Amino acid sequence: MQITRAADYAVRVMVHLASLPPGSRLQKSELVELSEATESFLSKVLQRMVAQGLITSWRGGGGGFELAQPASQVSVLNVVEAIDGPIHLNLCVPGASGCERSLACAVHPVWVEAREALIKVLGRATMNRLARKRRTVQGASTSELGALGRTSGEIKHDTNDDTGEGSLP
Repeated sequence: MQITRAADYAVRVMVHLASLPPGSRLQKSELVELSEATESFLSKVLQRMVAQGLITSWRGGGGGFELAQPASQVSVLNVVEAIDGPIHLNLCVPGASGCERSLACAVHPVWVEAREALIKVLGRATMNRLARKRRTVQGASTSELGALGRTSGEIKHDTNDDTGEGSLP
């Protein structure tokens, strides 16, 4: 099981929006820059996020995207499942299509436990908590870069991460 690129970008957008004061909006161009996604692909992700009730889209001069719910009520699990659907490690784990050998299979309980652990970890990671961590990390990064005499805009990042992009599931 691998989290899709679309879900990864959706989580990035949610963390960025959660780190802003409540009710703040960002335009698509800002989200493209912050998420390091291509505009065309992020547009599809944003549409899915609006349809799933994660964010709200506003048109006009004061338009943009904002969180549809308080950041404390949205987890990474909510975002991933809104974009990718329910988490399944394989066919025999509950919630998937099933396997007739699951009762006699020695590894079946391991798959179930692994799925439950992943769901628990992703469910505990709220956007509010991640936004606080992001602000802390950014503050430290800015301080460290300032001590080196550089700003974050002067640091080059490898942003060639568009492999795997395509249509959403």
